[in-house]
Amino acid sequence: MKILLVEDDKTMRETLVRAFTRLGWLVQACANGQEALVVWQKLSLDVVLLDLSLPERDGLDILADARQLGLSTPVIILTARGTVGDRILGLNMGADDYLPKPFDLDELEARMRALARAHARKPWPDSPAFEEKSTISRHKSYIDSYQFNSNYLSIQGQALDLSPREFSLAQALHEHMGQALPKEQLLSRVFPDQADVQAEAIEVVAYRLRKKLAGTGLKLVTLRGLGYLLKEELA
Repeated sequence: MKILLVEDDKTMRETLVRAFTRLGWLVQACANGQEALVVWQKLSLDVVLLDLSLPERDGLDILADARQLGLSTPVIILTARGTVGDRILGLNMGADDYLPKPFDLDELEARMRALARAHARKPWPDSPAFEEKSTISRHKSYIDSYQFNSNYLSIQGQALDLSPREFSLAQALHEHMGQALPKEQLLSRVFPDQADVQAEAIEVVAYRLRKKLAGTGLKLVTLRGLGYLLKEELA
């Protein structure tokens, strides 16, 4: 994945560059918006991470200019300005997502992957997008060991004893490997017999499933405002 990171805080910028580089992603980092706008026009990018409080020009101004120039790259706003007004303004000006600081790196990674998929950008040979496809293929083979009429699940040869609801949640997330599913969508799969159950009930099931998946190579990730996803746990 090719990323443009626009962040004036040196510590934050270097931390994110290291994290993305470990994933095998290519990162172009800029400390101010005007420089970022120039770089943005020159590169073919998958995602732009944009801070709002930038020197010289505000991030929202840069975003507005980019959209006027026809730059359609997905944008995630990263900022400590967490008011509803800032969020709405950013989204109305063309941002695709918004993540307030401090944030979880797993959540940021998941949101970036989701945006890249949604915009159907063609991956390049050495990108983790190809690794992700390989990961999905490997995990798809696990579904053959699902016994849909029981609570038995085997992952990489490891048998797990799941409750019916844990099994249903694992099955639903596995069918959409690497994709976040909202609680509301999961309710009908996990609680098909309870029309009035609250979305928060999923949290209890997810908590128990997460503990049982520990050490299997799969990780259940909670994404604030998005739901849950299943992903390969990095070694």
